[in-house]
Amino acid sequence: MITSTLASSPTAVGVEVSDEELTVSLSDGRVVRVPLSWYPRLSNALPQHRASWQFIGGGHGIHWPELDEDISVENVLLGQPSGEGVRSFARWKEWYRQRVAEPGAAPNGGPTTSLGNSGVGEGPP
Repeated sequence: MITSTLASSPTAVGVEVSDEELTVSLSDGRVVRVPLSWYPRLSNALPQHRASWQFIGGGHGIHWPELDEDISVENVLLGQPSGEGVRSFARWKEWYRQRVAEPGAAPNGGPTTSLGNSGVGEGPP
């Protein structure tokens, strides 16, 4: 059984996304690289949308507002790929296709988030 506490877990201090890998730099000095194919939303997104991320939970997670995607540092460390189901991903792909065709659309009909940080900093407190 694996248990962890957020208080003792390393946090993300840097993120890079290439066409092949998600790279997460951690507060304890480690750098973790995992295949981008583990995260279908990231691997199916345009590079500029993959580049627009922000830390969440004090660095315990990473959020891509343009993709409606969240990945926890813990799951990256555990080697846990996305658990998104086929139907959910198909709905997301349709939403994303429409979003790219019609900028300004939001997932599930919610408001859009326009972040200009391209992964720089955590955003507003």
